Amino acid sequence: MPPGAANKTTTLLRLARKGPVRARDLDAAAIPRAYLKRLCDRGLLEQIDRGLYRLADAPVTEQSSLAEVSKRVPHAVICLLSALQAHGMTTEVPHAVWVLIDRHARMPKVTAPALEVVRASEKALEHGVETRVIDGVKVQLTTPAKTVADCFRFRRHVGLEVALAALKDYLRKHKGSIDALVEAARADRIYSFMRPYLEALA
Repeated sequence: MPPGAANKTTTLLRLARKGPVRARDLDAAAIPRAYLKRLCDRGLLEQIDRGLYRLADAPVTEQSSLAEVSKRVPHAVICLLSALQAHGMTTEVPHAVWVLIDRHARMPKVTAPALEVVRASEKALEHGVETRVIDGVKVQLTTPAKTVADCFRFRRHVGLEVALAALKDYLRKHKGSIDALVEAARADRIYSFMRPYLEALA
C-alpha cells in the first residue's frame, strides 16, 4: 500500500473510532470516498445506511441507533419512546427511533434504523432539549420533563397508557421537579389535560 494510501486509511479509521462517519465527512479530511468501499471490502468498516459507516467491530449499545440517526439528521430531536428509553424511564425497546422535527422540515431519508417522525413548531423544538454525546456524536433529546409532556401531547401516537406510565416514573424517580414538568406541559399546551393525572399521582 502506498504511503499516502496508508495515511488516508489511518485517518479514516481514526474518524470512525469517534463514531459513525458520513461519506461527506471525508471531504474535510481530503480522503476520497472510494476509501469507504475499500475499507468495507477489507472488513474494517461496515455500511449502516446510505452514506453512513461505522467500524465493523464497534460495540453496539442500546443507544447506538440514536447516534446514527443524529449523525444523519442533525436537526432532529430524539423524543417520546426513544427519549424515555434514553432517560431510563421505560424497559421497553422502541421498534424505531422517535424524532421530533420542524413542521416545515423535509422528511428525513433514513432507511436504517427505522424512524417514527413527529412534527412540531420551531418554538417547541427549542424548549426542553438537552444534548449528550453518544458514541462520539452530539445527540439532541428532550429532557425528562418535556418527554413526559410530549407523551401526553402526542398520546394518539404513543397511547395514553404510555403517557401515564411515563408520568408515574418521572414522579417516582424524581427525574426532575414538578415545576419543570408543569413548565414543559404549559409550553406544550397540554397542562390542562395533564393536570388531573398529575394531581392524582403527585
